[in-house]
Amino acid sequence: MGKARQIKIDTRTFSKCGDATAFFKAMLNRYKIGDRVTDLDAEDLRALLKRHEELDEKTGVGISYFKVDAAPEPYSGRCFWIVRHNGSEVDFSYPHCLEARHYD
Repeated sequence: MGKARQIKIDTRTFSKCGDATAFFKAMLNRYKIGDRVTDLDAEDLRALLKRHEELDEKTGVGISYFKVDAAPEPYSGRCFWIVRHNGSEVDFSYPHCLEARHYD
């Protein structure tokens, strides 16, 4: 069995990827569809988003806030969305951000 992979983001450290997954899944499920994410949770989402290889494309002109909404087609369920300063929106997947990267 391999060593558990620690996940570090600016706001916290998780001893293994499963802990990070559980943390962000619980966060996502605290909100109803259409809810704006609190400023405190947004700090963790901003830190997590830095792990996304398309960070610049996702943030665009800058993040105004995060919300929870329905996942885009062809996916189902819910996901986090970035609402940019210009009003445009884009989804992002927290599991994608937790995948192993060269800096882990």
